[in-house]
Amino acid sequence: MARISLTPPRTLLNRLTAWYSRRTYGKVIDPLLAMGHNRRVLMTDARFEKSLARWNALDSGLKELAVMASAAAIGCSWCMDFGYWLSHNQGMAPDKLRDVPRWRSSDAYTPLERDVMEYAEAMSATPPAVEDDLAERLRQRLGEAAFVELTAMVAVENLRSRINSALGLTSQGFKDSCEIPARPGA
Repeated sequence: MARISLTPPRTLLNRLTAWYSRRTYGKVIDPLLAMGHNRRVLMTDARFEKSLARWNALDSGLKELAVMASAAAIGCSWCMDFGYWLSHNQGMAPDKLRDVPRWRSSDAYTPLERDVMEYAEAMSATPPAVEDDLAERLRQRLGEAAFVELTAMVAVENLRSRINSALGLTSQGFKDSCEIPARPGA
């Protein structure tokens, strides 16, 4: 249960944000409703997320796996739910999405994807537990620009996941819309 009201003041900014969210995601996402209680936080977050969307040095599939591995390590069910939906809509294989929480035992991932998820998990530990050989392997395989972007994206997901978890935000059912519906009469 959310630790903050998900009914922010009905300001023009909050109404516009709700309209944009419904248009983009099909519903108003809870983090926006929570941030709607603080105009500056909401505006800063919107600008920040808009800027993040333009980062393109790292392969988008690797980026999404890193984000989801970080969210799983922190335990943010809202982020896992939304990340599954987002990655599914970008064409990621369903088995890769389902196996993120148990990536070590899954055969769905390439060695590079495993390294990316290990790095995300190590960065998300408190304190961070990144080992030099893993970082060097990723830097060599991705290049420096993509390695910096990977590091920044995991840090960003730590911010998102920790805010959402602390505010008590949980799954909104995004993943459910990705599943194959049961056939009538089945």
